[in-house]
This record gives sequence, C-alpha cells and structure tokens, in this order.
Amino acid sequence: MAARFFGEFMGTLVLVLLGDGVVANVSLKRSKAEGAGWMVIASGWAFAVMAGVFTAVACGSSDAHLNPAVTLGFAVSTGSFAKLAPYVTAQVLGAFAGAILVWLHFLPHWRSTEDTGLIACFCTAPAIRRFGANLLSEILGTFVLVLVIGAIFSKAVAGNLPRA
Repeated sequence: MAARFFGEFMGTLVLVLLGDGVVANVSLKRSKAEGAGWMVIASGWAFAVMAGVFTAVACGSSDAHLNPAVTLGFAVSTGSFAKLAPYVTAQVLGAFAGAILVWLHFLPHWRSTEDTGLIACFCTAPAIRRFGANLLSEILGTFVLVLVIGAIFSKAVAGNLPRA
C-alpha cells in the first residue's frame, strides 16, 4: 500500500501543480500567459490530468484515481472500501503540496496582482450562484468523470483497441 499511497500522492501533486499552475499563469499579472484565456486553461488542465495519471502509475499506483470523488465512486461500485482512506489521504496531501509549489513558484506575481477577484487558482466558483444548479453541475461533472474513467479502463474497451 505504501507504493500506491506514494503514487496517488505524486500523481495528485503533479495534477495540481500543472493544473493550478496554468490558471495562475493565465490569471496573474506579468506572467508569460497573462490573459491567454479559458482555452489555455482547459488544455493545460487536460495535460495536467494526463501527466498526473502517468506520474501516479510510474510512482506505484496502478489505479491513478487522483481525486477523492473517483476513489469514492470506485469504492461504492466495487463494494471495497480498503483503499478509500489511504488514497484520499494521499490525494489531499498531494494536492496541498502541489498548491504550495504553485504559490511559491508564482510568489512575485501574487504581489503584482491587485485584483484578487481574478485569482481563482486554488478553487472554482460558479459564475451564477444558485445552490441547486451548482450542486447538479458538480454531481453531473463527477458522474461523467467516473463514468469515462471506468469506460477507458473497462475490459470492453481494452479488448477492442487497435493492434500495432
């Protein structure tokens, strides 16, 4: 379990470092990507997820959940909760470490950015605050995330991939 814990920790660290890093780079004053827009952020997060998965696997977690919602979803779907506490602990610690690295890396830019409302590197907030709609959005997003991850790693997909 130690290797899996380390894999989840490192994968989540890389995910947050690159994902929050792209948001900081686009949002903070005097950065190279200042004002680059949502497409850069979306693409950066896609690469961050991919890099996090590869890192998790390389560091010992063949599951590469990287997200407590994914870990909980798989625990519920399989009925096995043995990985829940260690994985969620590793993910929270890895996310915290990644966020600290982003904060340290962009330290001069935090000081240069006066409009703190533009800085949403470490969290997301809805453009329109409506509890029901916002909750539905989170539930739908988590459902699709877990569904797609399950589909990608399913036996049906793995058995039908093109052969080289």
